[in-house]
Amino acid sequence: MKHYLDAAEKAARSAGEMLRQNFQRPLRVNSLEPHDIKLEIDVQTQELITQLLLKQFPQHALYGEEGIVGDQASKHQWVVDPLDGTVNYFYGIPHFCVSIALRFQGEIIVGVIYDPMRDEMWSGQKGESPRLNGHHFRVSTRANLAEAVVSVGLSKTGVTIEAGLPLLQQMIHRARKCRLLGSAALDMAYVACGRLDAYIEQGISLWDIAAGWILVETAGGTVDLRPRKDMKEKYSIVASNGVIDLKL
Repeated sequence: MKHYLDAAEKAARSAGEMLRQNFQRPLRVNSLEPHDIKLEIDVQTQELITQLLLKQFPQHALYGEEGIVGDQASKHQWVVDPLDGTVNYFYGIPHFCVSIALRFQGEIIVGVIYDPMRDEMWSGQKGESPRLNGHHFRVSTRANLAEAVVSVGLSKTGVTIEAGLPLLQQMIHRARKCRLLGSAALDMAYVACGRLDAYIEQGISLWDIAAGWILVETAGGTVDLRPRKDMKEKYSIVASNGVIDLKL
């Protein structure tokens, strides 16, 4: 799988460089939504990733936030969020990333998350310990919720916001600190390397968490991902170090 991982890292770095070069420059807005923004740079970044990956692996498919490419029945499917944290990016908040994962027959086997502003590359593959800029990492060992830092995402719709607010209120009272950072993929990466102890969200897309999923699990943590019956292609997720009792 190393050739897949190398290709994902290369694509993530190229996409990250595009994002970094355009950060805090005038941006073309494709659409404004109640809790989200769609930028032209999102589309351009995914097109770059698609070109790099499918040129090397023409039989593969790509499933991304900005559209799908290729035969989605292919055994190999790249799951891509070209810019996770678009609102942060638009407002000049330097907390966003590129997320690239590879599924083989429905199972994630490779995952890469790249933060271009901090030049941090998390990378992992099935059966091996993941790395951050070349160094192995593990999830945290904190088991006491009162000592934990937990990220609670509130998503982008009225339904998921209403579902997330009571959970946020519970965690505020029980955890040491709660954070709402604006990038699900970086939340997953932070859980994987022990900066956060857990990440919880009520309505998330696969491309947001696919790469982080394998990073958390190969770092020793757990991911509970469940499809939402009331929202197409959306999931609820609890990712943690696997030892903390979140009392959910």
